[in-house]
Amino acid sequence: MNDLSHIDAAGRARMVDVGDKPVTTRRAESRGELLCAPATLDKVRAGETPKGSVIATAELAGVMAAKRTAELIPLCHPLALSQVLVEIAIDDSLPGFSIRAEVRTSGQTGVEMEALTAVSVAALTLFDMLKAVDKTMTIEAIRVTAKDGGRSGAMRKP
Repeated sequence: MNDLSHIDAAGRARMVDVGDKPVTTRRAESRGELLCAPATLDKVRAGETPKGSVIATAELAGVMAAKRTAELIPLCHPLALSQVLVEIAIDDSLPGFSIRAEVRTSGQTGVEMEALTAVSVAALTLFDMLKAVDKTMTIEAIRVTAKDGGRSGAMRKP
């Protein structure tokens, strides 16, 4: 268990001490999908959903969630985020919504968890706002797709 940064020698959970790490510019990108019926996408395009502007609301929810990640994930450090961008697009090839988040900071630890939280809560918000019109929806493939900064450097997933 000593190889895990959040576990001490006795197997107890602990917050990692990042105090001696250098401050660097950090960026993370994550993506996910909410799959739904094509008729649901038609209702969103036409503005005929019972809870209003679902995409704009879900994008805002994702931004708000990223800023509160340390309150949700027990061992995450609270970070001063310099940017949170959440973009949701209708994707007829799924069919559903493609969700992308990008988070930036200058700090001593990365922002992968904040990017993942942004996508997750955006997807959950879409689900909540559309559940009255579509019982078939699924949330899928939430993952980190890129990161920059820190000791491990850049990472890109296809």
